[in-house]
Amino acid sequence: MKLNRLIFLAVVPLVAAMGSRPEGDGHQPYVRSEVPAARSESSATDRGNPRELRILPAAEADPQDFMWQARPVVVFADSASDPAFTDQIAMLERDPTALNLRDVVVITDSDPAAASVWRRQLRPEGFSLVLMDKDGQVKQRKPAPWSVREISRAIDKFPLRLQEIGRAGLP
Repeated sequence: MKLNRLIFLAVVPLVAAMGSRPEGDGHQPYVRSEVPAARSESSATDRGNPRELRILPAAEADPQDFMWQARPVVVFADSASDPAFTDQIAMLERDPTALNLRDVVVITDSDPAAASVWRRQLRPEGFSLVLMDKDGQVKQRKPAPWSVREISRAIDKFPLRLQEIGRAGLP
């Protein structure tokens, strides 16, 4: 009994100290609105709509803009008329809610001649779907289109996503 009380008395001040942060410690909370929104006419008026998926062309997006803010899903193709590319974009637009819940931003690059920073960094060949995490690391590459369900399941297995949903230590 005395041992339990001693442990309690030792732990309470530690927990209280951990909960208080001094002002100006550099900690900034996650703010979803800081992620660049899609620059199309349809989404400019509907930015607050959770059913609207953020799709950006590679030329308008810098990988550093999304660091610790969003999960880029980069869709590459050699042409915008590539059937795999059009199928992938259609699948992503069909069910944007699951992707929005996971802070996904879709980056499209269908012009190899432009040599975007995304293309130089990730070096795709033909059609490629690249799943990245908020820390900027490539988690998966796929040579064929994936459904939103498959993408969501893959993201839910990322370590950072497990931490976000509070299941990191659970089996």
